Amino acid sequence: MQPSWASVGSMDAVRRETIGTEVADATHKRRTFRKFTYRGVDLEQLLDVSSEDFMQMVTCRARRKFKRGLKRKPMGLIKKLRIAKQNTPELEKPACVKTHLRSMIIVPEMIGSIVGVYNGKQFTQVEIKPDMVGYYLGEFSITYKPVRHGRPGMGATHSSRFIPLK
Repeated sequence: MQPSWASVGSMDAVRRETIGTEVADATHKRRTFRKFTYRGVDLEQLLDVSSEDFMQMVTCRARRKFKRGLKRKPMGLIKKLRIAKQNTPELEKPACVKTHLRSMIIVPEMIGSIVGVYNGKQFTQVEIKPDMVGYYLGEFSITYKPVRHGRPGMGATHSSRFIPLK
């Protein structure tokens, strides 16, 4: 005869008392977090790395862009992100900085910031995480509405002609 679900929880509590709390906690699997690295460099070291060293870590397309120099608008975005981070109280997210620079490559200095990336219609808020380093801002703000196949609507079938369009 199988025990009911209510008795299983109480049996687990009895088992913990008999075995001991330290042994029972050891039997539960501990959750381990993955340590972030970018091309073999830890996050703390990545934040301290110089721009020339970071340039050697990124892909060749990004390296070419950095080698040709950051122009006025990308540098202005980085300055605005610095100011937004400085004006933020402890344990709060910084204010959103809006930009049209979809071709801006995410650098380690931008980690933790919130950027409003323009997608042609509106600004999509993107919180910069360590995994995003080396990608373009535009990759995180989709510019089109994905197709939803199989839904009734205009031109689907003759029966859908009476379904009102929103």
